[in-house]
Amino acid sequence: MNPTGTVQLTTLPPQTRQALVVTGDGYRTTHATLQAYAKADDRWGPALPPLPARIGADGFSDQHVEGVPTTPTGVYAIGPTMYGIAADPGVRYPYHRVVVDDWWNANPDSPHYNSFQRSATNPGGDSEALWREDPAYTHFAVIAYNMPPTVETPVPNAGSGIFLHEFSKPDGNATAGCVSLAHDHLVTVLTWLDPAASPCIVLCPEQHLDRY
Repeated sequence: MNPTGTVQLTTLPPQTRQALVVTGDGYRTTHATLQAYAKADDRWGPALPPLPARIGADGFSDQHVEGVPTTPTGVYAIGPTMYGIAADPGVRYPYHRVVVDDWWNANPDSPHYNSFQRSATNPGGDSEALWREDPAYTHFAVIAYNMPPTVETPVPNAGSGIFLHEFSKPDGNATAGCVSLAHDHLVTVLTWLDPAASPCIVLCPEQHLDRY
């Protein structure tokens, strides 16, 4: 794979046959481009046109922490379940339609930190009431930052709830650390992703892709 014409990614797991590469101009930008690649016959090639994306309000970070609106750099798996307030748009993953009392636990003191949780009460910290985040969470995929398989157990305060989701505003806006796309672009990406292809997402300023 050669996303920029000059950089060869080398750190993808050997079983990975789909990759999303999200890059921007430097660490401080909130604007990014998402490019999708597929591997066939041991060769990588573009699978979708480049898509405009937004990232954290404070740009990329190599040391993301809870509560700071940066997008963590690195190579991450896509979580095993996709979610959304709206009905399944036709994804290949198991899909959970979000209802009242569905939370993403962002409480570093909780044993369920950085995971989906059903709870009649707020799990604490900056936990997100998923059913209220409309339109952002119309549909979303989980980026496996600070969670298995990236780490064995989430590290308290290292950050939680990094998703690939829909723009919160029609023309896009910076996020709290997630990657966001326009609705139609998001649905295209989510329905393209195939768990059998062990997809990964690469998050990084374009100038530093040679790390990966």
